Amino acid sequence: MTDNDLIASNALALLKRFYGYTGFRPGQLEIIKAVASRRDAVVLMPTGGGKSLCYQMPALLADGCAIVVSPLIALMDDQVSALIANGIPAAALHSNLSDAQSRTILDKLARGYIKLLYVSPERLMLDIERWRGSIDICLFAIDEAHCISQWGHDFRPVYTELARIKELFPATPVIALTATADRLTRDDIAAQLKLNKPFCHIGSFDRPNISLTVRPNPGKAGRIAAIERFIDRYPDDSGIVYCLSRAGAETMTAELVRRGHKAVCYHAGMSAAARIKAQNDFLNGDASVVCATVAFGMGIDKSNIRWVVHNNLSPNIEAYYQEVGRAGRDGLPAEALMFYSLGDLHTLKAFADESGRQLVNREKLDRMLRYVQSPVCRRRTLLSYFSEIYDHDCGNCDICTNPPHRFDGTVAVQKAVSASIRCCERVGAYSLADILVGIARADIRAAGFDKIKTFGAGSDIPLKRWNDYISQMIQYGIFEIAYNEANHLKVTAYGRDALHGKVAVQLSDVEPQAPKAAGNKQKSTAPHSAGLLSRLKQLRKAIATKEGFPPYLIFSDATLDDMSRRRPRTLAQFAEVYGVGEKKCARFGLAFIEEIEKFINEDNR
Repeated sequence: MTDNDLIASNALALLKRFYGYTGFRPGQLEIIKAVASRRDAVVLMPTGGGKSLCYQMPALLADGCAIVVSPLIALMDDQVSALIANGIPAAALHSNLSDAQSRTILDKLARGYIKLLYVSPERLMLDIERWRGSIDICLFAIDEAHCISQWGHDFRPVYTELARIKELFPATPVIALTATADRLTRDDIAAQLKLNKPFCHIGSFDRPNISLTVRPNPGKAGRIAAIERFIDRYPDDSGIVYCLSRAGAETMTAELVRRGHKAVCYHAGMSAAARIKAQNDFLNGDASVVCATVAFGMGIDKSNIRWVVHNNLSPNIEAYYQEVGRAGRDGLPAEALMFYSLGDLHTLKAFADESGRQLVNREKLDRMLRYVQSPVCRRRTLLSYFSEIYDHDCGNCDICTNPPHRFDGTVAVQKAVSASIRCCERVGAYSLADILVGIARADIRAAGFDKIKTFGAGSDIPLKRWNDYISQMIQYGIFEIAYNEANHLKVTAYGRDALHGKVAVQLSDVEPQAPKAAGNKQKSTAPHSAGLLSRLKQLRKAIATKEGFPPYLIFSDATLDDMSRRRPRTLAQFAEVYGVGEKKCARFGLAFIEEIEKFINEDNR
């Protein structure tokens, strides 16, 4: 048996023992093999795609402790709680702990009693010199690694200090993980961390179980009505309402509470105690809705979030897709709805101008605006942003359920791609449109672009329409925007295929109509299991309250769904349920089997 075979065999055994799964998701085992073989790695997976297992499993396979760098206390505590629930020794060091609690954790760390330790980048930089030589560190994992890149949507200067890891621990593998990074950002992550020929995995960003809908702001009453429809549609589950401002989050919470809904508010202006209570109420199921700013949600692995509403336009696609991805993490159907208005745009432009990264944030905001106004399938647009070509419409977004009139735009695409290549890919979207129409601006003449063969090749089409077409081509993934090269358009492999006639491209000439709701019609549970599923959820809530864990850390909705279908009658059968590991089987199996027995007996009367 080769080393890789041994790693795979051991990893599968640990996966079933601690997590209750019988197989890995696509890409996970390859990443685990690379890191367990002491290679550096860069991992891009969508929210809910299984990033955590890519460093947790190598930690379990190795001697010593894995240090996990995480930016938020909520994220750390959630991960640690999940690990402990699975029987894995883990801890987090952060500012919410007392001195005595911190000393206890450090003592356990020194004794080798902790397998995964979560810390902030600031805390790691404070302790890293002292830990060298005194602690057996098998791995460093950098979560939310896009924070290290100046091109990322959430750049944090303290993350740049993490390059010190490789200087002090050159032989220890470092794995950088993120759910949201375009091509430029992910290349920058490896460079900033000084990784040594890292193994790179770019997973599919597609989350097909989430329906995507965008609507112009219908006014306060219309937005609240839409949110209430979600609440009524998913009475046993939960949702998030993201608001642009703290005041917006507070107002929305008050409105929902006034209407009798169990809603809580969360934003950075609240006290730490109030934020912790709001988060715990939401995670424990005591509140079904949280109205929050972007301060909420990073790393929260609550499995039964069935819907996410953006009350306002998001500042960039990365943040939007990360927030949308907090719904449906269990793979069951979920819904995402975003409202947008001109007022949102003005506010976000002001935020971008005050950010210290005006050019980058303005361009990302412009790309977000193109997304909401585009007549292109939402999923194709999002995936192309992350350089993933999706060559068909998804059928699960508002554009697909209410499509605009389309035509064969292959010739227009070929003209645009040809002109871009003849300009050595050194022009942006608006300049490319001018060149196609034949507008000889001074800078175009100075660059000699008025002499290329395709100058004026699209003069039969108005300039505004060319701008619309080129925007659609960006959404389709014909072009990528090089933010580090003055936003010049770069032709993708898909664009070259279109140029050479290998693929046809549909374009739209009209604005999309007011979209219908793209509600996910897929059912998650067979009718005969629905009553049992409700009973199992009630039991989970009761056990969670008694144990002091959020319900989703007992079992996910996907696990309860499988349980309601299988109806296990013995512990051996219970152990075969999806997501039931060794510890949870022993700890909770009998209670759930008893509830299933009761339901079956009542059903047979």
